[in-house]
Amino acid sequence: EVQLVESGGGLVQAGGSLRLSCAASGFTFDDYAIGWFRQAPGKEREGVSCISSSTGSTYYADSVKGRFTISSDNAKNTLRLEMNDLKPEDTGVYYCNLQLGLNTYWGQGTQVTVSS
Repeated sequence: EVQLVESGGGLVQAGGSLRLSCAASGFTFDDYAIGWFRQAPGKEREGVSCISSSTGSTYYADSVKGRFTISSDNAKNTLRLEMNDLKPEDTGVYYCNLQLGLNTYWGQGTQVTVSS
């Protein structure tokens, strides 16, 4: 059974930093995409960043480029998101997302709140 468990959310002031982690388990495929989505109150879930396991290529939403860094530790099956210079508009629930073939998996989410 695939499991994604996020951690690292919290409350931070604008300009601060947080690091999110996603512990992934229950799959052994080498070719997948894994990343982060977020959902602010009253808004749709949006993609933040993702990384390809096979090529290492990364994607960032324009709103986080230059501030967020995604990385993966394949040996530990852990995904991280370093978030710097946080802004109030970064507030939301952050979800770990795994695309494995035609299947999509989600973690339970972790709350990030940035105060102004």
